[in-house]
Amino acid sequence: MTDPGTDPKNEQLVCIVGIVSRIGDIAGIQPDQDFYEAGFVSVNALPLLMELEDRFGVSIPDDRYINARTPRALDELVASLQQTSLRP
Repeated sequence: MTDPGTDPKNEQLVCIVGIVSRIGDIAGIQPDQDFYEAGFVSVNALPLLMELEDRFGVSIPDDRYINARTPRALDELVASLQQTSLRP
């Protein structure tokens, strides 16, 4: 059975997992894993935020970003902001 978090149909989630892994230097991070508990350090929070905003064309509010502690939560946050920006 394929892990739904790495389902190739969800390219954005796969990309976010890769970004978190690369910036945080965390090998094997899972979509539902709290990346701070996995070793992500706060000094990397700003570079992660900036890359997510640049890569996905959204502006992420600080209060919502702070509460998104897993790659899946970041994916859902980015997706909701992308939907909001598409509304007229």
